[in-house]
Amino acid sequence: MGIRQEQIFWKYVHDAVTRHNDQIIRLSDDDREILLAPNKNKEFQLIRILQIDLDWGSQLQQDIERTAFRIDRLRAQTFKHPVQLLNIYLSPYPPVDDWEHRTERPHQEGKTTIKSVVIHKDNEQKMIDYLEALLGKRLPFLVDAEEADIGLLKKEAIFHSNKKANEERQLFRYGKPLFTYLFIGLQVGMFMLLEASGGSQNPQTLVDYGAKYNPLLADGEWWRLFTPIILHIGILHLLMNTLALLYIGGAVERMYGSVRFLLIYLFAGASGTLASFAFSPSISAGASGAIFGCFGALLYMGIDKPKLFFRTIGTNVIFIIVLNLLFGFAFPGVDNAGHLGGLAGGFLAALMVQLPKQKKWGLRLTGAVLALFFTGGLYLYGSLLIKGL
Repeated sequence: MGIRQEQIFWKYVHDAVTRHNDQIIRLSDDDREILLAPNKNKEFQLIRILQIDLDWGSQLQQDIERTAFRIDRLRAQTFKHPVQLLNIYLSPYPPVDDWEHRTERPHQEGKTTIKSVVIHKDNEQKMIDYLEALLGKRLPFLVDAEEADIGLLKKEAIFHSNKKANEERQLFRYGKPLFTYLFIGLQVGMFMLLEASGGSQNPQTLVDYGAKYNPLLADGEWWRLFTPIILHIGILHLLMNTLALLYIGGAVERMYGSVRFLLIYLFAGASGTLASFAFSPSISAGASGAIFGCFGALLYMGIDKPKLFFRTIGTNVIFIIVLNLLFGFAFPGVDNAGHLGGLAGGFLAALMVQLPKQKKWGLRLTGAVLALFFTGGLYLYGSLLIKGL
């Protein structure tokens, strides 16, 4: 492998990681192959760069097919959605036989599409220009790669990528699920109290202990915005919401920290109660609105950090939200208004409190204003319905 190809390799990687915040997904043991996740590129979700001595076109074809199979398996385990990969080969010389037709069209494997580019000594400038057009960014540093200190570029790129990866991991480990366990204990304890006081499915018992009851809420019993969160109707209702709170609530509290989680959970729970107050006359209780608020907080992360979101939890979160909403619409007696209100409330609360170490005051103000209009509108609408106006 020529020194020129190695210089271009590390010049590209260094610029991608340190200037554009691309993430190193994998670096081979011999440092000749790297897989990058571009930070800002709508066309390609992955970029693979390989230093290789290409002798024959069949060797190129075999590597493209092998890479497509490997990446599609990775996609199935993580990304789920279709993946476009840019495959860049750095070779001192082109294959000795006819090979260009092997890169003219993208190669398809499952839901993975690979666009391959071969850079060698005879087409270097042409292919660099082509890459600039393909990626939508200037790459003039590749032409002057002879000046590169390979060891320094490699050290800085790996350090920067590891630092970013550690920061991403810390985002999921910021706090401990203290309030998650507290709310689980509260709802289990209140369920036992309800059962001992007349039954958790007895309407009068539920109202006496704070369930959502529209006339009393309209009369100013504001605590009924929050007390339904820890009340459950029947053992199955309790078990489902306890498991959901354990996994979803725990994840959100680890991500946002305990204080932010508490604010998100309570505001989402109150928003769910208000939405139910506005659109459902039935007595209701349960942590579902607050739990949907946790999903809303995760969706805020998806907007703030979309690449990280979809690379980690995004697809599963969206699937679970859609599945739960479809389940709610398919079966009678499910308070979908409370679920949707909690989802919106959790998103707005996350917009206000934001992720740890964020200080986007404009977004916080926007979230506060939207939250005020949202909750105020729901209460006003529900009150007018009760008064028959």
